[in-house]
Amino acid sequence: MSSPSDTTAASSHHHHGGDRRAPIAVALLSFFVAIGLLAVKFWLYGKTESQAIFSDALESIVNVVAALIALSVLKYAGRPADRDHPYGHGKIEFFSAAFEGGLIFCAALVILWQAVEAFVAGAMPQELDLGLWVTLAAGVVNGLLGWFLISYGQRHDSPALTADGHHVLSDFWTSIGVVLGLVAVRLTGIAWLDPAIAAVMMVWLLITGWRIVRRAIGGLLDEEDPQLLQTVVELLSRRVGDGVIRLHHLRAIRSGSFRHISAHLVVPEFWSVQRAHDAAEGLAAEIVRELPGQAAVDFHTDPCERSWCSMCDLEQCSVRQQPFVKLEPLTVDEAVVPDDAIHTMDH
Repeated sequence: MSSPSDTTAASSHHHHGGDRRAPIAVALLSFFVAIGLLAVKFWLYGKTESQAIFSDALESIVNVVAALIALSVLKYAGRPADRDHPYGHGKIEFFSAAFEGGLIFCAALVILWQAVEAFVAGAMPQELDLGLWVTLAAGVVNGLLGWFLISYGQRHDSPALTADGHHVLSDFWTSIGVVLGLVAVRLTGIAWLDPAIAAVMMVWLLITGWRIVRRAIGGLLDEEDPQLLQTVVELLSRRVGDGVIRLHHLRAIRSGSFRHISAHLVVPEFWSVQRAHDAAEGLAAEIVRELPGQAAVDFHTDPCERSWCSMCDLEQCSVRQQPFVKLEPLTVDEAVVPDDAIHTMDH
């Protein structure tokens, strides 16, 4: 019989038949809401001449541009994998998120500049009651939209929509800050509180922008996704046994909604290549069925080592040197260990 040593046992792909038009429709909703709120906020700034409201309106410009970019990106990201892009086109969503974070940084700097000018001028905002109620209403709309975008983006693995949602939600908090600032100006009559609130909003935007850019950079650099690894390990751990002895060298990356997973599967050394292939292929098919979005799983089979005898429950084993004790659950720390580290520990 031929040994399973050093063979690639399975490569399995599975695509969920979701409607790619749905994320585009959500991006369109975000775009049109952003345009409407942008018009309302600049009209309100013209009425009140409040720098705090101006900072809120300026962020709405970013919302419009970001929603437009997300809309364009989602069309491209929805293309299926091809020869030039074997893992799909989903990573472009991370570029969208990074660009949005950069726009937020620019908006924050403009707000700071305007706030300093207003502080020097010392002008008192006008029609504060109108500014309070309209800003509050706009903030509520943004809060609901932001929550919806984040929820939808996370459910459908869309970094672009998720980043857009986080930004829109930050607009909700800036609106709440503006409302509180205008209340303080109205109660105290202190004009400099208005640009001071705008400066506070600037700091909040810088923090939000950095968080969005940081997540996007992590995705572009294939940073380890602890949640994805934990999910994969839990799925695999339930299937350890009956010849599937252990698993190591696990790698999992995301490209938008596409997940590519590879690992080394330890099987009995006396199994034929065909039997090892069938076991690995069946396991791969089970894993991709349970993962959301689109996925590809590749298993490479390795022959067993004597150190694993106590964790192998295969009854008919001709090479066993230790009695079976119990099946040990997989952990992420064990699963990601590469081949050279495994052999170092064994010897």
